[in-house]
Amino acid sequence: MIHYCIGDATCPDIPGPKLIVHVCNNMGAWGKGFVLALSRRWRLPEECFRKWSSVGVYNNILYTLGNSQLIQVESTIYVLNMIAQDGLYTRKGIIPLRYSYLQRCLETAAVHAKQMHATVHMPRIGCGLAGGKWSIVEELIEYCLSGISVYVWDLK
Repeated sequence: MIHYCIGDATCPDIPGPKLIVHVCNNMGAWGKGFVLALSRRWRLPEECFRKWSSVGVYNNILYTLGNSQLIQVESTIYVLNMIAQDGLYTRKGIIPLRYSYLQRCLETAAVHAKQMHATVHMPRIGCGLAGGKWSIVEELIEYCLSGISVYVWDLK
């Protein structure tokens, strides 16, 4: 079930373990959009992402579309870097977000959330710089994270 909230997705005030998910690109770029809020709060997600993108593998997970990187940032808060954006910008009318890879990443998020008994938190993933349509992303979230409490945070 999706709950819509006003506030900062990096500071969810929901009790219990939390998994914060967001979309990353496959170019190794980190510096615009939601990642800025993540980096202001914790440095580890960016450090791990940059290492993953430069080395090409992290905990035996290849740095490629559809794969995700789980980072523990506090005792009960985790961040999932999900590679579902091909490139950085819309080219010839083709948006960078790849829905099939986002689905794979969300399925991974569901596995982690269930193992941790965590709620899932996010901004409107894939709909800013990645160019996706929220109606499609929302359907993927409902499908992949069925039975998990999901909180979508919009800034004031």
